[in-house]
Amino acid sequence: MRAILNIMEKTQKKFAEIGLKILKFLLFIGVGAFFVWISIRKLTPEDVQHLKDSAAQVTRGTAWVALLCAFLAGAVSNYIRALRNRQLLEPLGYNTRRSMVFYSVMVCYLANYVFPRLGEVLRCSFLQRYEKVPFEKSLGTVVTERAVDFILMVLIIVTALLLNTGLLDTLSIGGVTLRETISGKASSAAHSHTLLIVGIAAVVFIGVAILTRKWWSKVKFFVKIKDFFVGIWQGLISIKDVRHPWLFVFYSLFIWVLWILETVFCFQAFDFLSGYTFVMMFSVFAMGNFGFIIGPGGIGVYPLIVAAMITLYSGPEYYAPGLAAGWIGWGVQTLQVLVLGLFSLAATAFVKRKE
Repeated sequence: MRAILNIMEKTQKKFAEIGLKILKFLLFIGVGAFFVWISIRKLTPEDVQHLKDSAAQVTRGTAWVALLCAFLAGAVSNYIRALRNRQLLEPLGYNTRRSMVFYSVMVCYLANYVFPRLGEVLRCSFLQRYEKVPFEKSLGTVVTERAVDFILMVLIIVTALLLNTGLLDTLSIGGVTLRETISGKASSAAHSHTLLIVGIAAVVFIGVAILTRKWWSKVKFFVKIKDFFVGIWQGLISIKDVRHPWLFVFYSLFIWVLWILETVFCFQAFDFLSGYTFVMMFSVFAMGNFGFIIGPGGIGVYPLIVAAMITLYSGPEYYAPGLAAGWIGWGVQTLQVLVLGLFSLAATAFVKRKE
């Protein structure tokens, strides 16, 4: 009887986990669908025709060459990302195969299109399974990469804002210019007591943990947690032990250069964007990053942001063509992830695991 109850309990937990995953999937799809609806809800039949005509430009002449270059730029950036991750794993004593690290990166991106943040888990699981890299150490290097990329993304967005100071003065929210809004938000954040309270709480927590370390270091549960975070910390600080630090810097910058070029190449496929300067294309790229943060895989959000930026530069009549450019750009990036991600999944079936 007890065995039957245990089986029923395990079955219930399994169904609950599956139900939660399905719910998350539907939620993420719902977010994307919402932004798709937001982007097209006010389109007139004339706008729809402009959108179709603009999208059709990529089928004419040599536009396909520009899109192919965009595809290749994205693919190379992902390979460089794999080399950078491999460089972080070396100081930890793991000589990983380039192909396997690249496969793990692409599987990560593929999984994130379905369940955001699941990709990082699969990426580390792949390296643990095929390269015998402990999960927590691999996760630490991923956190390091994310931190470096976040810093570079912030710098790129700030640079884009500085290059478009004129737009900050012309745009307004409720009669207040965007420049004044940003300044006000920054000032209120600086004078907020929340950061101070969080800082004090963190110091108290660390102090209590140090004073009681003799007690909790004997409890298996806490020891496992400690080992997990120690592994992550080792992965994080591996950046200081990389053999060629300047190569790491080069990899990090080159990844973003290739991503910027991906946007530039996509713009070359459209006649109505031929007059755009590099600063304009750079700014569209910088703001487009928010699309991949807000929505799963940027679906719906990225094209909307691209259309909004093109409207700011060219006028309201370019909203529909801008939407077409945004969807084509998103399609190139998504196709790259699908092709390389599925290829990586298939290729791992022929990869021999390390003993």
